[in-house]
Amino acid sequence: MRIDPYSLELFISVVEEGSIARAASRNHIAPSALSRRIADLESAIGVALLIRSPSGVQLTEAGEHAYSSARSIHGQLESMAREIRSLSGQIAGVVRLHANASAIVGFLPERLTLFKARYPLVDIALTEQISDEVIRACLDDRADVGISASTKTHAGLESWHFADDPLMVVLPTDHELAAAHALSFAEVIRFPLVALQAGGSLDQTLKEYADTARAPLNVSVTVNSFDAQCRMVDAGLGIGIVPTSAASAFAGSHNFARVPLRETWGSERRLHVHAPRKSSRLKAVQALIDVLTDIEG
Repeated sequence: MRIDPYSLELFISVVEEGSIARAASRNHIAPSALSRRIADLESAIGVALLIRSPSGVQLTEAGEHAYSSARSIHGQLESMAREIRSLSGQIAGVVRLHANASAIVGFLPERLTLFKARYPLVDIALTEQISDEVIRACLDDRADVGISASTKTHAGLESWHFADDPLMVVLPTDHELAAAHALSFAEVIRFPLVALQAGGSLDQTLKEYADTARAPLNVSVTVNSFDAQCRMVDAGLGIGIVPTSAASAFAGSHNFARVPLRETWGSERRLHVHAPRKSSRLKAVQALIDVLTDIEG
């Protein structure tokens, strides 16, 4: 039986994309060639791994086991390659970075530009996740470095301060609260809200403090990005509570009023860098941590 790593990588892509065509586009290969690779993999193993249909693909029972094993093998091969490159003395390779949306829109571009200037041989594989998923990816060793707004501590992680990112209220300029110097949470939730990402750290925080105040949130619409949230506020569908980073990136025009949230849990919101706790790290991973946590740049 001959199973090559590239075929396993393509198989993983097909499962993650749910489509041979999308996986082919992701890997810059013709769909027909990718399909042949999967067929050869199934032939080598001796069992069907995928159920194909016009709407996409699904895993067979055998495919479920193959996918789990393929991810493990692929991860081990990547780790081997990265460790060998690290021994060469060069700071090179790929660092898997998972970060929440406010880190990506507010702080990461400049820090990563600085990092790439210092370490041009290191590639960053960046994945956007909600904060809880960032933590989980680090604990599961699927991420080398993470950035989140989580306030929880974990024995399996080391954490460092990344950036202060307090919460602000974003309103249309003609809103009755727009002229305020600061707003309490109680004042804000009297009005319809444009909410963000159910299950995200900000969503959980707002629900927690609304429950404490015994004041249900009046959510007019829920969206999945800060950009969409600010567009909905601009359209008059409600007001939003967003990190300062997002307010600067997406609500920086004259169409919006930005007012600080007068709550300790809002004004003291911070982002942290996380990494799996290890006795030693790859040089490229440590270099990224050093750049992200060096506030002097």
